[in-house]
Amino acid sequence: MLCLALAALPPSAVLAGEPAPEIERPVAPPQAVGAVHSLRTIPEACARIEGVFTGDAAEPYRFAVVKTSPNCQPRARFVDAAKAKPDAAGGWIFNDVIRIPSAACPGQQAVVKLWRKPAAVAPPELDAQGRSRIYLQDSDKTRAAAADKVPMFAAAMSVEGEACAAR
Repeated sequence: MLCLALAALPPSAVLAGEPAPEIERPVAPPQAVGAVHSLRTIPEACARIEGVFTGDAAEPYRFAVVKTSPNCQPRARFVDAAKAKPDAAGGWIFNDVIRIPSAACPGQQAVVKLWRKPAAVAPPELDAQGRSRIYLQDSDKTRAAAADKVPMFAAAMSVEGEACAAR
């Protein structure tokens, strides 16, 4: 059984010893240098991850998290992976791996790993009348406590493979 589970994982996941992501997806189509492309949309965070191959040897690929709509009200936060340091011990779940090959350099690919941290959300405590209410004088305390109970997402990027020689 264990051999079958390991065989189903991508080779890099087996070698790195990382868990299998929740979402299984094929490698994306090769992308040209300078072509901005969407990697993934996360509706609950009102965010979209965009990437671009730069053609620069020092920084061959860049990605950014952009807001999907100015009117969107997020139900989750997107945090910096370098600061959050997502791992399973901290309650994070390995959610997705997106592999984007370079059209200009077939031996090189960008790898974006996405983690999510679910929140244990509970309704506010019941008041004396049996209702869940937030009173104005307590709203700042409630808002601060609720910030820790919001689901979070974090993305980290790396570039794998050999850089192509300048042409």
